Amino acid sequence: MKDSLSLVPIVSSIRGIRIRCVGDIMLDRFVTGEVDRISPEAPVPVLRIVDEQEMVGGVGNVCRNLIGLGGTVDLVALTGDDKAGTLLQEMVGALEGATVNLIVESTRRTAIKTRFLAGNQQIMRADSEMVGQICSIIGGKLEAAATDELESYSALVLSDYGKGVFDSGRAQKLINAAQKASVPVIVDPVGNDYTKYSSADLVTPNRKELAEATGLEVNNIKNVEAAATTLMRQHNFGSVLVTLSQDGMLLVTDDESLHVSTHAREVFDVSGAGDTVVAVLAGALAGGAVLADAVRLANLAAGVVVGKIGTGTVYTTEIVAALHHQEISRAEAKIISMKEVRDRVEVWHRQGLKIGFTNGCFDLLHPGHVSLLAQARDVVDKLIVGLNSDESIARLKGKDRPVQNETSRAAVLASLASVDVVVLFSDDTPLDLIKYFQPDVLIKGSDYTKGEVVGAAEVEGWGGEIFLATLVEGHSTTATIRRLAERG
Repeated sequence: MKDSLSLVPIVSSIRGIRIRCVGDIMLDRFVTGEVDRISPEAPVPVLRIVDEQEMVGGVGNVCRNLIGLGGTVDLVALTGDDKAGTLLQEMVGALEGATVNLIVESTRRTAIKTRFLAGNQQIMRADSEMVGQICSIIGGKLEAAATDELESYSALVLSDYGKGVFDSGRAQKLINAAQKASVPVIVDPVGNDYTKYSSADLVTPNRKELAEATGLEVNNIKNVEAAATTLMRQHNFGSVLVTLSQDGMLLVTDDESLHVSTHAREVFDVSGAGDTVVAVLAGALAGGAVLADAVRLANLAAGVVVGKIGTGTVYTTEIVAALHHQEISRAEAKIISMKEVRDRVEVWHRQGLKIGFTNGCFDLLHPGHVSLLAQARDVVDKLIVGLNSDESIARLKGKDRPVQNETSRAAVLASLASVDVVVLFSDDTPLDLIKYFQPDVLIKGSDYTKGEVVGAAEVEGWGGEIFLATLVEGHSTTATIRRLAERG
């Protein structure tokens, strides 16, 4: 799996990127309260309202997310001539880093989605909206605003909520204009007619939308991949990214199929998670990221935003923190028990991988340790490190050792890319551990001779080999501790 921290520069690359966002904007209203009784008038809960909040939704939330990541956006959308439309104008106008072009159609009602929540649970949603064709004059204004100086932007996002902005061939006109300007197009689609998005660079249906658009089964990953491939080829899409809720995401291109698992976390509200995905994808791709990395980043961002209440926005600092946490979690997952080691070794052997083993106290990790482990990993496919427990080190080195406890030492070792597994042992030597899972290569430093290496005879007995790594001179834990003591 790719190092999570390698995605951090992609987050930074989004800063200052100019992206045009076109689509349906709406007012998201959240009414929060408490339910402690059932209405005597009907079998429905009574919500005692505690708080009400209003947020920018739809394509406006895509803009909020892009701005949260440091991007700059140009928003083109349609509102009605009403109170909600005026409020949206004020709210998006207050977004720093946004240029706003809200076109007003006097006969249209601005879309409002009102969600009622009891605690963290959404109990009902009420929509006030008008769906249908917009007049040709307003449509022309939308097209003109969306294509004006398009070549100066790094990406075009089309956020379709089915309210009419992309009807009458407008979506295709915008895609054609973007292609002419060499601007990539990312589409958040709706409905079952994907002809209007033909030749878009990337479309992001969810599982339900994919099923409706293709008429195919999508009940497992294999079926989702088949349906996404069909959709991509039918409409000449550059790629299709299917969002799968708790199952993560599946990316399908002409060259690859990539399934990215979701990051387990408590889910409070999925409102706007799709907007976050589209925003991160657009920002990352515009910043120069490869598509697979953009998808991994978007998947992680979605995991962050569903942990928030309301139409969530993700910020640069949150994504970077999540990437660091993910890397720490991955390191922790390397520290396993003896039984788990054996299970992994069996799998690795079935895969034809060469497995190496080395051991030590690794009390104060120094360049000599790092060099030995790197050399060890160069000669094997998987490296297991046996780590002396605190108890065994005290017996071997004296009551003043170790300096760091076994938990700290294991965590530091597991954070190294050269180390695949860390397993603690309490014996004076790792012989029982070596015999337990039978490595292919046994590694020690060149300060040992082959005959002095514990387990050498056993490893060679089952056809394995011994590798003596070159030592980096001038580094020793004991010498380091002595120097520290001398300095007081």
